[in-house]
Amino acid sequence: MDYSRYHHLSAERKDKILTLAFNRPDSLNAINAELHTELSHIFADIAHDQETEVVILTGKGRAFCAGGDIKWFQDMTGPQLDALFVEARKIIIDMLEVEQPIIAAINGPATGLGATLALFCDVIYAAENARIGDPHVRVGVVAGDGGAIIWPWLVGAARAKEFLMTGDLVSAEEAERIGLVNHVVPKEELMDRATAFATRLANGPSKAIRWTKVSVNKILRDTANLVLDTSLALEKHCFHTEDHQEAIRSFVEKREPKFSGK
Repeated sequence: MDYSRYHHLSAERKDKILTLAFNRPDSLNAINAELHTELSHIFADIAHDQETEVVILTGKGRAFCAGGDIKWFQDMTGPQLDALFVEARKIIIDMLEVEQPIIAAINGPATGLGATLALFCDVIYAAENARIGDPHVRVGVVAGDGGAIIWPWLVGAARAKEFLMTGDLVSAEEAERIGLVNHVVPKEELMDRATAFATRLANGPSKAIRWTKVSVNKILRDTANLVLDTSLALEKHCFHTEDHQEAIRSFVEKREPKFSGK
């Protein structure tokens, strides 16, 4: 599989392991229009990649992924918004259809869609300095692009609603305690530990491993079928609210937002 058409995602294969990294390090790997489009294609490519047995998902620089780039939202037109939500659905569904195990190596902040993509991975390693959260509500929109699916499965409905309704970030240590991630490791050991586990899977009985993942992912796929279209539609509706516009204005003006509930 040739990944050379991707520019904001770095794809490097060593033996049977593909390391996929968000590649906008100067912006904390925040997701702009181009990266979002790339994400809507990459998982389908991986699913058809016969040379890859295991994927490691990480970020270049000091962040994993800071979620959606607020600058992108400032001048978004109606057709661009429509395209965004078509892509958003495809990203989640395509990721769930990847048979190869995906190992997250959270090397720093993972927020919004960045956190969602990390948490949809099959086994999650986090560096001690990592922080994870879904602050969609802080910009006046629903956590619609997958957060409402994966957080309740990992930490239960009550905890999920607490974090999704506040947008609070959780430390790596707390994330491990509540079951949001599998392992917390020293930052300097993160890639070695993730790679060692990926190597173990890559050298194992690949069909049995893949199809075990496929079986468990039926649960997540059923939940996505139940939740995703509704949560995305509600998130899209929020883009037309006064609270979202106030969030954008306050970001530009570098002040705290004053939400009105409108």
